[in-house]
Amino acid sequence: MSSPNTALELLTAVHLPHELPLRRPPMSNTEDRHSRWRLTSHYLECGGRPAIPVSGEIHFSRLPRNRWEDRLRLMKAGGITVVACYVFWIHHQPVQGEARFDGNLDVAAFVRLCAALDLDVVLRIGPWAHGEVRNGGFPDWVQAAAVEHRTNDPAYLAMVERWYNCLGVELRGLTGPDSHVIGIQLDNELYDQPAHLTELKKLARASGLTAPVWTATAWGGADLPDGDVLPVFGGYGDGFWVDAGAPWDPTFRQHYFFSHQWDDPGIGADLREHLSGSNAAPPRSPSNLFPPATCELTGGMATAYQRRPWPQGRDVAAVANNKIGSGSAWQGYYMFAGGTNPAGGLQESQATGYPNDLPEFDYDFHAPIGAAGRLAPGFGLLRRQHAFLSAFGERLAPMPSSLPDRVPSGVEDSETLRWALRSDGNCGFVFITWYQPHIPLQEYTGAQFRLGLADGAVTVPALPVDIPPGTIAAWPVNLEVGGVRLLWATASPLTILDADSATPTLVLAAEAGIAAQLCLPEGTALEGAATAWGGGTYTVDSSVPVTLTVTSLEGSLKILVLPAALADQAWVLETLQGRELVLSADPVWVDADGLLAGRALGAPSARRYSPTAGTFEEVAAAAVVREPAHQALAVQLVRDARPVPASFGSLAGRAAAPDDGVLAELSAAYKVELPTAGLSEVPGFTELEIAWAGNVARLLVDGRVVGDRFWDGSAWVIEMHDAGIQPGSDVALQILPLPKEAKVGLPLAAQQRRDGVDGDLIAVDGVQLVRWTDWCEVRQ
Repeated sequence: MSSPNTALELLTAVHLPHELPLRRPPMSNTEDRHSRWRLTSHYLECGGRPAIPVSGEIHFSRLPRNRWEDRLRLMKAGGITVVACYVFWIHHQPVQGEARFDGNLDVAAFVRLCAALDLDVVLRIGPWAHGEVRNGGFPDWVQAAAVEHRTNDPAYLAMVERWYNCLGVELRGLTGPDSHVIGIQLDNELYDQPAHLTELKKLARASGLTAPVWTATAWGGADLPDGDVLPVFGGYGDGFWVDAGAPWDPTFRQHYFFSHQWDDPGIGADLREHLSGSNAAPPRSPSNLFPPATCELTGGMATAYQRRPWPQGRDVAAVANNKIGSGSAWQGYYMFAGGTNPAGGLQESQATGYPNDLPEFDYDFHAPIGAAGRLAPGFGLLRRQHAFLSAFGERLAPMPSSLPDRVPSGVEDSETLRWALRSDGNCGFVFITWYQPHIPLQEYTGAQFRLGLADGAVTVPALPVDIPPGTIAAWPVNLEVGGVRLLWATASPLTILDADSATPTLVLAAEAGIAAQLCLPEGTALEGAATAWGGGTYTVDSSVPVTLTVTSLEGSLKILVLPAALADQAWVLETLQGRELVLSADPVWVDADGLLAGRALGAPSARRYSPTAGTFEEVAAAAVVREPAHQALAVQLVRDARPVPASFGSLAGRAAAPDDGVLAELSAAYKVELPTAGLSEVPGFTELEIAWAGNVARLLVDGRVVGDRFWDGSAWVIEMHDAGIQPGSDVALQILPLPKEAKVGLPLAAQQRRDGVDGDLIAVDGVQLVRWTDWCEVRQ
C-alpha cells in the first residue's frame, strides 16, 4: 500500500457558520430556570458564559460508601465537572413497599457530597436504566407485574409514580434553581414512546424533582418529544454486544472519524432486537432547539462472557477528541469510574432474558478509574482534553465544526487524514485524530492545512509535517492570550496559568514525533530557547520543558512547551493558589483544605510549575511510606481443574457463562498466602493484583465469593479492604480453564496467548500486594 498524501496536497477547510441562528429554548430559560445553567441551540451557558460541561458516570450503589469521596476527588482531578449516575430501582427497592436509602444506597448523601466538592450532578432516574443490571433495573416484582412496561399504561405509571415519590422525598431540597442537580435523565434507550417520556417528566416534577436540563438517550433513531428533553448521544469504539467472532463493526469504527452524524444505531442494538424484535430507526439528528450533547462516550467497556473488549487509552481518547472536533457541546462518559455489583444475581444475564451474560460482581468496565480505584491509561489522556476544555471552553463552545473539503470515503478509508476545524471565523482549533485500534494506520506524510477564515486563508504549518499514527491533537489558530496572538502552533493547548495577571502562561503540549513549532505576527518579540526560521516561525526543542517570553504592543505572554511524555503526567488543578500545573505519574487531587494530596508507590513525587520562576518545583509532602510497594505472594495449587466442556449453552447465538455449580466443581483451586504483617494498616490503598489466564475466575474470602472476572488479558485488581480481606483471612482463587473450542471473543493479545498453548488455557502468572502511600502537601 502506498503512503498517504504522496502528492503533498494541501488539506483544506472553510469555516462554516451555524446553519440556524441562536435560539433559547424554554427548557432552562423560561421553564425550570437555574441560577447558573442555561441552554441555547448552539451551546450551554454557565454563569452567563459559554461552557462545555464534562460528565462522568459513577454508580454510588456499586461502590462502598467510604470510597465515594476518593472517586469523586479523582474524577474532579481528571477534569470531570458533572457527575452522572443511574439510580437503580432494583438496588433500592427489591421488596415492594420497602425502599432503602441506607449505606451506599443513600442517594441524598451522594448528591450532598458532590455539591460539597463543587461537582454538578445528572440523575438518571429510570425507571428502566439498563446499565447491565437485571431487568434493566426493574425490581423483580415490577418486572413480573401484569402491566405494559415503559408505556402510559395507568397501572405501570402508578408504580413509577410511587418510586419517583420515594426519590422526591429523599432528595427534597437537593434539586431546584440553586442546586447542584443540573440534569435528570428519563428512562433509557426508549425508542418509540415520546408521549411516555413526557408523562415521566410530569411525574418526576410532581414528585418534587426538577433540573434545568431534562435528557433522554437519542441513539437508535429514537423518537423523542421535541422540546421536552435534550437528546443525548453516545459513542463506543468497541462493545460486548456484537457476536463473538464478528469483525470490528462499522458502528464502532465510525467514532474514529470526525462527523456531524451523532446517532449511533449500534448502542443497545442487541437488546432492541432481542427484546422487541425491532431494528433501529434511521439515524436522527440533534434537535434544532439544542446543541449536540453526549452522555455515553466510551470510558471503557464492560466484559460479557461471549465477547470481551479491552479498550486501550488511545482508543478512548481518540473517540473523545473526535467528538470535541465534531462540535460536541457536552462531553459525557460511560463509565468514568467502575464498580462492583452490591450483591450477587443483580447483573444482566441470559437467565433473566438478556442475550449476554455479565460477571456477577465485576463492573470495572476498564474505566479511567477502575473498580479498585486504580487509574487506567485513558485517564491521563482524557485529563489533558478536559484541562483544555476548562481553559478554552468559553471560546470553543460557540464555535461550529467545519469538516474539511476532502473527507474519508468511509470507515475503510485509512489514507485520508481525519481532522476538523472548530472556529468562529477568525480563530479556532484544528483537531487531528490519526489513530484507530485493530487496523493500524500508517504515518501520514506531508500534512499542511489551508483554513478559510473571515480575514483570509491561514496555512498551518509553514512547511508540511508528517503525522505519526497515534496522534491525537488540537492545534490553535489565531489564539489570543494576554494581548499576544499566536497565529498557529503544532502543539496542543493544555491550559492557561495566571490568566488574570499581566503576563499569563499558556501551556502547550508537544505531540510525539512532531516538531513543536509556533508562529507569531510581525512585530511580536520572542525570548527563549527557540530557533527562528523567518516569517515569525519558531521551532522549540520539546525534549525538555521550555518556557518562552513573548511580547507584543498589546501585552506579554509566557509560553511553556511540555514534552509529549511529560504532558501525559500533567494535572491541572484548582487549589488555594488558583489554577496550578502539577506533574505526577501517580494520582493527585485537591483535598478538603485546598492543598495537594495523592497516592504514590513508594515515596511521593509531584512537581508544581512556578510561572514566576519558569521551573518545576518539588511539592513538599507529608507521608508515611508503605514498603514494600510491591510484594509477591505465594500461591498454592489446592486442586487441579477438571475437564471443561466447550459450551455451557447459548441464547440468541451467544455463549452462556458457566453457573456457580460448574465453577465450584470444575475450576482449579488455589490458596493465596497472605503476609503475616502489613494488612491491618489503615492508611493507603492495598491492592491484590492477580495476573492470570483462563476463562472465568472467582475470588473467595473465608469461603464467600467476593469477586469474579472474565479473562481478557488484563490484570485483575481488587482493593483488599473493600473485599473484606483481613489478617488471617482465608483467600482462595478459582480459575476455570478456557477451552480452545469455546466461542469466546478475546482481544488480539489474549487470543494470541490462547492460540499459543495446546489444549485448554489456564495459568496463574503471579499474585502480588500493591501498597499505595497516601500523602498530603505540607503547608509552607
